[in-house]
Amino acid sequence: METKMTQGKPLAVILRFMLPVFLGNVFQQFYNMVDIIIVGKFVGTRALAGVGSTGTIMFLVMGICIGMTVGFSVLTSQKFGAGNEAETRRSVANGIILSFLVVLIMTSLSLLFMHPILHLMNTPPDIYDSAYAYISTICKGIIATLFYNLFASYLRAIGNSRVPLYFLIFSSLLNILLDMLLIIRFRMGTAGAAWATNISQGISAVLCLIFILKKVPGLRPAREHWRLNKDDTRSQLAAGIPMAAQYGITASGTMIMQSAINIFGSTAVAAFTAASKTQNLLMQGFISMGQTMASYAGQNFGHGSIDRVEQGCRDAMKYVLVYSLLAAALALIFMKPMLALFFSSDVNISEILPWARVYVKECVVCYIPLGAIFVYRNSMQGCGYGLHAMTMGIVELFARMTAAMAAMRLMSFPLAAGADPFAWLTGGIFGYGMYRYVMRQIHKKM
Repeated sequence: METKMTQGKPLAVILRFMLPVFLGNVFQQFYNMVDIIIVGKFVGTRALAGVGSTGTIMFLVMGICIGMTVGFSVLTSQKFGAGNEAETRRSVANGIILSFLVVLIMTSLSLLFMHPILHLMNTPPDIYDSAYAYISTICKGIIATLFYNLFASYLRAIGNSRVPLYFLIFSSLLNILLDMLLIIRFRMGTAGAAWATNISQGISAVLCLIFILKKVPGLRPAREHWRLNKDDTRSQLAAGIPMAAQYGITASGTMIMQSAINIFGSTAVAAFTAASKTQNLLMQGFISMGQTMASYAGQNFGHGSIDRVEQGCRDAMKYVLVYSLLAAALALIFMKPMLALFFSSDVNISEILPWARVYVKECVVCYIPLGAIFVYRNSMQGCGYGLHAMTMGIVELFARMTAAMAAMRLMSFPLAAGADPFAWLTGGIFGYGMYRYVMRQIHKKM
């Protein structure tokens, strides 16, 4: 079902669209979370730490790919908002062609440089083999993750956030079954967890494509659209490259942070891995709002309704305030039982808990600026101001680098764990100022 986000009360439109996106993102988190849980319980704590130590690399590789594809869908959202069906369909074909090029480049580069990256990140020797087996296999499945996100982004660009959710729920359940089969039955270890993720994501991509071809004629390119269009390519790369760079910059900062965590040993890495996966689950409320605002801002910008974009941002920040308080309470209350999910019964959770508690407590106090980052950054990207949004990532990068390097120099785990919240705080404050600047520029042009 297509949704015109240019009509109706902004908050109601945003929340109605966001709910399926949120549920979909939560299920998508289960891909990696279930991998971690089953690996931790049936392969061991060191294997769990190995998978966890590659989380930031996975975020870098996948983030760049996802950033490109989400950027490609911005043009589709704008064309749909302007009511131009022919150019909407042409933008879909152009984005698919560009995505194949991205797959080729990213798969080759990630596999070529994986060993040097793991060494550079101070990966502990006792978890190195498990880490490499997992992340190298994930990189072989870049095509599955990229095309699922591309097709899901196209559907969201025209206001359909429900269909990607349905397919993702199905493939999440499939991922759990495959994890059990490949890890427990066939004893494939961390590589089995990665193959379960790749296969499940691939099925999600195929299902989304079939739905588009059969049910959404407005996104189905005609034969004459299957060639690179110069104007569309320029627009899509102008949106996609800054969004990919944004992910890359953020991931680079988190990789430096992970390097700082790694020097405290495999127990600290395992604790951080389990805590961060729980954190990532709670963060989906912010990420989902950001994805919603990209589509909302894109449609309304294409429609020429700039005041409506600003009203939507104000309403989104009201949601961020309420959700931040709720998420903080859940993180603190359920920290210990959530950690227990990741480890086998013979592991002493009391040894894990102190490391995890430090990270969680430092993070929850900065949830509001974290939410602001997603609202303002994605709104600017939806309006086509990707380079301006990217500066927020640069600010986050320097904040994480400062905290992580200081932590390595002083051998302070609390300082290393504080790299994330410090980056959120600085990025959120800077992002609001940049958003106000962009809105003033848009009003002048309009």
